[in-house]
Amino acid sequence: MRIDEALAWAKSRLETESPRLDAEVLLAHVLGKGRTYLISHNDSVLDEPALQAYQRLIAERETGRPVAHLIGKREFWSLEFQVSPATLIPRPETELLVELVLEEAAPAGAKVLDLGTGTGAIACALAHERPDWRFTAVDVSQEAVELATTNVLSLGLTNVRCLRSNWYDAVGDEQFHVIVSNPPYIDALDIHLTQGDVRFEPASALVAADHGLADIRMIAAGAGRHLLAGGLLAVEHGYDQGAAAREIFSTAGYVDVRTHQDLAGHDRITLGRLPE
Repeated sequence: MRIDEALAWAKSRLETESPRLDAEVLLAHVLGKGRTYLISHNDSVLDEPALQAYQRLIAERETGRPVAHLIGKREFWSLEFQVSPATLIPRPETELLVELVLEEAAPAGAKVLDLGTGTGAIACALAHERPDWRFTAVDVSQEAVELATTNVLSLGLTNVRCLRSNWYDAVGDEQFHVIVSNPPYIDALDIHLTQGDVRFEPASALVAADHGLADIRMIAAGAGRHLLAGGLLAVEHGYDQGAAAREIFSTAGYVDVRTHQDLAGHDRITLGRLPE
């Protein structure tokens, strides 16, 4: 079977949101090539081992397994991260959190805490842009901490430490200039939990009590003890949680509270500062 024929076959099998992209990414992975290779060599014939490997991956994707899990990696902030079923898969909308933190004023040598780091994507993306900042990335899952550590090392970052911690527990009385988090924020009854990639991701990283707001409340309440005066708190949340997040921040005493929308126009990131 030729490359173009294999892609056509795969696209006819897949009923995902992006069958063409999925088919191309999986075949490029099997061949160890970039997606542009598939275009320039579309008449090349796949050998039998490659074809069988590709057919197995397409069969797995048909069950709904995420492409990132099938190839073991996902790009975020133009960096390559290893992924596993133990953590959330980094998503494009979370790049807005990175952008906003980089735009906010923080001094050279700033200390940043990433709560619930998962793959380490947020901390690593920020650390890549600001090698002068120092990062602490924590997660309650030991598997996540090990994965984040692997990503820190593979990206050659020397300004990120990864710790196992139930939110703030492992940082003691340490204070930071910036605290960031993409916490669990989905209601347990949300129908989206039965759809798409989230079916294969850990519920502990997705679901929070109090209609998805419990962890955001806890983070906002605890950040006051761990932020330096004037420090920034930046949290990702659900598309319909902007107003609630702003109320949580304001009630907890933060100032300059504001919500930013993602590229789809949905409320996505709420920021606030500890008063000077």
